[in-house]
Amino acid sequence: MKVILSEKIARILKARAQLERALNLKITNRGKEVTIVGKAEDEYVGEKVIDALNFGFPFTHAIEIVEQDFLYEVLNIKEYAVSKDLGRIRGRIIGAKGKALKVLSDLTGCHLEIKDNEIGIIGPPESIERAQEAVVLIIKGSTHSNVYSHLEKSRPEEVVDLGLKNPKERL
Repeated sequence: MKVILSEKIARILKARAQLERALNLKITNRGKEVTIVGKAEDEYVGEKVIDALNFGFPFTHAIEIVEQDFLYEVLNIKEYAVSKDLGRIRGRIIGAKGKALKVLSDLTGCHLEIKDNEIGIIGPPESIERAQEAVVLIIKGSTHSNVYSHLEKSRPEEVVDLGLKNPKERL
């Protein structure tokens, strides 16, 4: 049993039935506390999905953590910032009309969201590290064109599924 404090409780309650089915968990709430009960592995993944929903990711992106074995990571801008002007750094990451964030998302194959001084990343394990590296480069002041060209040059090869992993059984 895990208890998670949630600022966006309405988003979780709205998708409770779908979450319970996808995560194999029982979800209850009391005020801003969300309680999840199930197997330890399911609780761990459920906590990641609920954290992603709290961060601001849409349900469709957050549920990919379970359905496609994606990872969820959060970067704190303050840890990498050279300048104290965090508003400017956030603006560089987002870009004009959100274009830079969209290009980063397209080039890395990850979903990116910004909340306060944190950046949430959901994506395949082989792409998460590239996305983190690209965001850190922009935070430290690299030009967007250099970061984009680096991402294009370092694209990983497609991962071939040899059929060794058993598909998850749904109850």
